[in-house]
Amino acid sequence: MVPVEIVTFIKSCGIGAAIAAPVGPMCLLLMRRTLAGGAGFGLATGAGIAVGDGLYALVAALGLTAVMHFMLAHQRPLHLTAGAFLIYLGWRAFFHPVADPRRDAAEARSVGTAFGSALLLTLTNPPTIVSFVAVFTALGPPGFNGWGSLAMVGGVFAGSLLWWLFVTTLVLAARHAVGPHARRWIDRVAGVALGVLGAAELRRAI
Repeated sequence: MVPVEIVTFIKSCGIGAAIAAPVGPMCLLLMRRTLAGGAGFGLATGAGIAVGDGLYALVAALGLTAVMHFMLAHQRPLHLTAGAFLIYLGWRAFFHPVADPRRDAAEARSVGTAFGSALLLTLTNPPTIVSFVAVFTALGPPGFNGWGSLAMVGGVFAGSLLWWLFVTTLVLAARHAVGPHARRWIDRVAGVALGVLGAAELRRAI
């Protein structure tokens, strides 16, 4: 008989991947950074997103209501911060496209910066905690223990990380086939999309 923790971990992997899969600002950010700086920057961005998802999952699994209430009570400044940063990233992508591979490292700056900014952007979406609470309530069997909660959190992190690894691999496969002209247009399209998503975040803060 398969231990319930393993079953829970596998189910949670699917949840983590499903939450990460929709195309949004984080996906666009990861794709552009992978094109600009290569595998290291793409993986660092994906790891930052996965850690953010894992932290929110941990809060939901442990029932840390004080943290949940604090984050939800400060949604407006968090959305404002996320919106402003996304608009900045969109402006950079549109007006300073990375078409020359020799500029890749300078544009991407550092792996640590890629990880940190992705983590902070992920943590500026407090309603994610509510989603995890709802999912964990439905997923957790009667008599669920601490090990089961850790299996949930680990599964969400692993599923999210695996998804971003998959996306990074796909982008890397096409990276060398994309010429400078095409990369300029990809940057411009990504810039517009990031700007629109940033504006939507600002609207949520109003």
